[in-house]
This record gives sequence, structure tokens and C-alpha cells, in this order.
Amino acid sequence: MIQDFENYTKEDQQVWTTLFERQMINLQGKASQDYLDCLEKMSPVLNANEIPNFEKVNQWFESSTGWKIEVVPGLIPVEDFFKLLSEKKFCSSTWLRTMAQLDYLEEPDMFHDTFGHIPLLCNPIFSEFALEFGKVGMENIEDEQFLLKLQRLYWFTIEFGLMTTKNGRRIYGAGIISSFGESKSSLSDDVEVKPFDLDKILNQEFRTDVPQNLYFEINDLNDLYNAIIKLKQESHAVDNI
Repeated sequence: MIQDFENYTKEDQQVWTTLFERQMINLQGKASQDYLDCLEKMSPVLNANEIPNFEKVNQWFESSTGWKIEVVPGLIPVEDFFKLLSEKKFCSSTWLRTMAQLDYLEEPDMFHDTFGHIPLLCNPIFSEFALEFGKVGMENIEDEQFLLKLQRLYWFTIEFGLMTTKNGRRIYGAGIISSFGESKSSLSDDVEVKPFDLDKILNQEFRTDVPQNLYFEINDLNDLYNAIIKLKQESHAVDNI
């Protein structure tokens, strides 16, 4: 599949600009500096003024961490997802929500995929974490229980992760970063936030049909890389028994 860039309408552009500008204001004092620094670096190809052109984004990444955006129709099989990650390809849809859907979607659209996920991929530590995540998934693709653990790690970090900083709690998970409502509620007193603990996360169930009320908080992005390496080593140890 390809991004048919010429088919975007004026309303699509209006939606993109509205979402981008609104969320940039909303994320002040909420988003992690790691994310904000990455978004600033990518501003020539990822900004409010133009719907992102995936060809330009991919060209930009050639001089950064080498990732590429892979166009997908929507949700894809887990094996395909891990394979893409293991090849430094992050999947994204190309459709945008309408003006009537600004605040809620049942299925992630391009704004979630690109504004939420793509920026941190130019951070070297997060880039290596995401790459190893894909590799570990492919190495254990036949182990359903292990894949369930990986899904939980993905959910509580890449999608809904929080970070502690000297300036207070901050957001780095794409599901929160791209959500106007959750970027507020995740930092409120109405939710439970636990210290990052790999074993607890791997055994923590989650629901996709309700707002999140439980989050895990890392100290920095190194926690993520160390966690996936530990999980990789443990899976190899089991294979050698």
C-alpha cells in the first residue's frame, strides 16, 4: 500500500492542523522532554502546516535512526506487526478522522500513528527498544503466552507510558500523547500510577474498551531498553533448558 497524498481534502488538512495545534498547546507541561525534543527535530516533515508526507518522513529518517513508515489498511496480524518492527518499519494508516470525531475514535487513525508514535523513533534509545521489541516478538512468534506478555509491555509503555522527571510526571506513550482527553486524565489524581516493574506489567491485564485508570511510570527511556533486553535474555534461557 502507498499513501495517496493527492487525495487528501481541505477538511483533512483542517482536521490535521486543528489536532496538531490543539494538542501542542495541551501537551505543555504534560509531555516528556524526550518526546518534545524529537517532535522539534522532526518539524521540517512533521508539523501543523501540512499533513505528513510519508516519503519525506522516510527520507528524513535516513539521516537519523533509519526507520520507515509502512502504510497499512488498519489493524494487522501480530506476526506482521512484529516483522515490520524488526525491520525498522512502523505501521501507519493514512486516513484521518473527521471534524466530528476530533475527541474519540474506536480505531487509531494517522494522527495517532504519526503524531503519537513516530517522533520518539528518532530518539536512539527508544529506537533500539522498538527494534528489539520487534526482534523478540519474531523470535517467540509461536509462543502465545509470551506474545501476551509483549502485548502488555507494549500497552503500558509504548501506548500508555508515563515518566517521572525532575519537573514532575510526564507523558511519553503515544496513546496518551495523541489524545486530548487522556493527556489530561492520565496526570490527574483520578488514576493509579505504579513504579515501572517488568514482572508486574507482564502479568497485568488491560482493557481497550474503557478509559485507562492504571499506568506505570519509568525513570527514563533506558528502563524500556533494559526491560526488553531482560525479557529477551529470559526467553533465550527458557529455550536452552
